[in-house]
Amino acid sequence: MKALRKILITGGTGYVGGRLIALLRNRGSELDLRLMVRKPEYLRDRIGAECEIVAGDVSRPDTLTTPLSGVDTAFYLIHSMGSGQDFEDQDRIAARNFALAAKLQGVRRIVYLGGLGKHDESLSKHLRSRHEVGEILKESGAQVIEYRASIVIGSGSLSFELIRALVQKLPVMICPQWVSTQAQPIAVEDVLAYLCYSLDHPDGVSKVYEIGGPDQVSYGDLMREYARQRGLKRLMIPVPFLSARLSSLWLGLVTPVYATIGRKLVESLKNPTVVNDDSALEAFPLRPMSLESAIQRALSREDQEFANTRWQDAVSSSMAPRRFGGEQFGSRLVDCRTISLNSTPKHAFAPIQRIGGKTGWYYGGSLWRIRGFMDLMVGGPGLRRGRRHPVELNVGDTLDCWRVEKLDAPRVLRLYAEMRLPGRAWLEFTVTPKDDGCNITQTAMFDPVGLIGLCYWYSIWPLHQFVFAGMLRRIGEAAILCQQSSATTNDTTCAMPVTVAAKT
Repeated sequence: MKALRKILITGGTGYVGGRLIALLRNRGSELDLRLMVRKPEYLRDRIGAECEIVAGDVSRPDTLTTPLSGVDTAFYLIHSMGSGQDFEDQDRIAARNFALAAKLQGVRRIVYLGGLGKHDESLSKHLRSRHEVGEILKESGAQVIEYRASIVIGSGSLSFELIRALVQKLPVMICPQWVSTQAQPIAVEDVLAYLCYSLDHPDGVSKVYEIGGPDQVSYGDLMREYARQRGLKRLMIPVPFLSARLSSLWLGLVTPVYATIGRKLVESLKNPTVVNDDSALEAFPLRPMSLESAIQRALSREDQEFANTRWQDAVSSSMAPRRFGGEQFGSRLVDCRTISLNSTPKHAFAPIQRIGGKTGWYYGGSLWRIRGFMDLMVGGPGLRRGRRHPVELNVGDTLDCWRVEKLDAPRVLRLYAEMRLPGRAWLEFTVTPKDDGCNITQTAMFDPVGLIGLCYWYSIWPLHQFVFAGMLRRIGEAAILCQQSSATTNDTTCAMPVTVAAKT
């Protein structure tokens, strides 16, 4: 029987590392995956028992022996840009500790993802540090396969989220000089494919591979392509200069990039990040997708599910996300809340399945009617459509101003809004069983179009705190009544009318 190859992944809580874990798990039984994180509890609930999770910290050499023991190939996906001013020293120390531990444990290959940029005196501290880490890892004596990439296009990527936020929020953009810097974006799927190919790469000397898509564009071109695919018109006004500090403060106000990270990022944006060596195309059977396809794929992926990982998920991004307006996932704004019930999932789902129509929306009935009337005035369906059946639902059914997009009783009901909105909206209910009952999670999602969409969401968000909180509470009360009624009548279903809605 062929021996399993022990593969170590570092940076598994980060954007690329989190996605790589999922890909390598799907390769079957040929790989024995081990994940190294500073705090295993961050991954244990998400990963399950299929992968070994060990504690390790690259800043503490004594913690690296166990993670690297018996490892054939290690993926080094760690950087310290989210830390303090001395991130270069931290990256240098971390790489040396890892290289020494890998040498002592006899690791055969290290795969590292760095950044593109011509190595000269003009190179930013961030990119210079990424290059230096690649050189330090070679001190391990292992074969180092170093990939250098420009902007990674994918929902959740730091660079992509920066571009998205600027285009979404600013109809008129005052563009610093770095907006004209040339780059060679690459889709995250292609980055992950390169990383996976490295597992089967022939043994030999260490090698640097520059990877990128087929298009060399400026940051401005990237913004214009994103705006085109989102149906937005944007005016871009170039300015001759804008300091890194002012740019970082500007980015901190209008994007999810914190100013401390933004300044380091802006300093690196002045450097062209284009491929000058095409050896990756000769070494690997991969032809990366175009910029248009990469953005299109990133947006379509969001329609299927929330991105699995985001750059903010990285443990190194220690700043807390902004709370007003809910959380942001890709282009979507999310208001999510959960209650715990001493109820079976079937009884908890019963009032959810009855929502709308004559049952109503459990709370704030007059506000729902006003909203429906306003929608009618602008040509929308309002609440007049009701529902086909008081209890039964099917995917595709209309439900007042919503349509059933997904139904998996007694677990999930997702509704898509057909009212007139400056964007797209969903309302989802999820029932999750637990030992002493279940949880009901209610999630409102909004994908705004432009500044008008953002203004709409933030203006009604305080009202959501009143309506959605009350709605979830009343659904919980209805679920308990359902359970009590079933216990009295020895009926496993909820045959009684849901009377809680009448309290509105």
